[in-house]
Amino acid sequence: MARLARRLYTLLWWLVLPLLPLRLYWRARREPGYGTQVGERFGHYAYTPQRERPGTLVWIHAVSAGETRAIAPLVLHLRRCDPPPSILMTHMTATGREAGRALFGDTVVQAWLPYDIPFAVRRFLARFRPDAGLLVETELWPNLTAAASRAGVPLFLVNARLSERSARGYARIGLLSRPLLASLAGVAAQSEADGQRLRALGAREVTVTGNLKFDVSVPDALRKRGDELRSAIGRDRPVLVVASTRDGEEALVLDALARGDSQLPARTLVIIVPRHPQRFDAVAALLRDRGVPYVRRSGSPPVPADARVLLGDSMGEMFAYYAAADVAFVGGSLLPLGGQNLIEPIAIGTPTLIGPHTFNFAQASDAAVASGAAQRVDDADELVRVAGLLLADAHSRERMRANAEAFIAAHRGAADRLWTWLAPRIGVPAARLSPGAGG
Repeated sequence: MARLARRLYTLLWWLVLPLLPLRLYWRARREPGYGTQVGERFGHYAYTPQRERPGTLVWIHAVSAGETRAIAPLVLHLRRCDPPPSILMTHMTATGREAGRALFGDTVVQAWLPYDIPFAVRRFLARFRPDAGLLVETELWPNLTAAASRAGVPLFLVNARLSERSARGYARIGLLSRPLLASLAGVAAQSEADGQRLRALGAREVTVTGNLKFDVSVPDALRKRGDELRSAIGRDRPVLVVASTRDGEEALVLDALARGDSQLPARTLVIIVPRHPQRFDAVAALLRDRGVPYVRRSGSPPVPADARVLLGDSMGEMFAYYAAADVAFVGGSLLPLGGQNLIEPIAIGTPTLIGPHTFNFAQASDAAVASGAAQRVDDADELVRVAGLLLADAHSRERMRANAEAFIAAHRGAADRLWTWLAPRIGVPAARLSPGAGG
């Protein structure tokens, strides 16, 4: 039955295969990155990979920007090996590939992960011949894992997370998900709850190493850029960042701002940063249609005093936006979308608000709220009210900053725990580590 389920799954891929180039073309109209190296999506790699060098090749799949940033501490461990393995990093989104290029430059080989069609994944594995593969968070593809198993490539799911909602979804397709999870060489989960859900679905060697996102360091260049942005805005002007918003959330926030404008300090600037770049123009149109005075971040224009909103339509500057803010709200949480990464603003020390729907980051969210590093709001109106109180109260903001620093410090160490568990399993024994590789 499991084999039949995967054949039906593969048949669906064959049915949509003719439409995939059209989808890439459509996405490339708004995000040009989707129009690059299209052949790689189907297993065609035109260049000579680093695999032809002697030594180990470790393949890391980080689907998008968040996963790519999260994996940075592990990449640092790999670089510090003696000798260091070659690193292949694959992505599915343009933002992920851009983040990888910005973070790692030419120290890794970057490529698109092919679509989960048997001929494409076979070509990919034959071309690069990785010694081990690391799938970040919840990137699970039935044909890819089956092909890797046949090729003798051990796959590990690292920094793994699985919400209760996602676990129910995987349970409904158990004929596909159980063989997939059982074929993994190991799973390093973010929390015990994540590990239990993965075990229940068939994963075997499961350990809990913590969340790598707590170990990500904020680049000095982005702190500096945030300081420059704050200077351009005005040091004495209150700043609220509403970040990683999803479709529908901007309208909720703008409605609440219109109703509760008097609850914010005078001259407050709201920075709205949509989660997906393809929505930048749509949010700009929303602001224009509502008559909200705004300016776009792209092109680094001056921020006029009469602008009420700065539209964060730049790439790779999320840390800079948080560094420029007095208070941050992390989107994806006003609507039942599961939330986005709240650890980034907390790592900056910015007082952080989140909405009611954070099931994708349940443990981190609950722990942050319990520690006083973050505060949960029920809806957009409460977001405006609480943000106004914090913007007017420097003492409360300073207390949240201190709580944030303690919260991050208490949860660091996931990268070291993951490396201790992973290194011998991917053929990079701890004995080969160069001095200073422990942090």
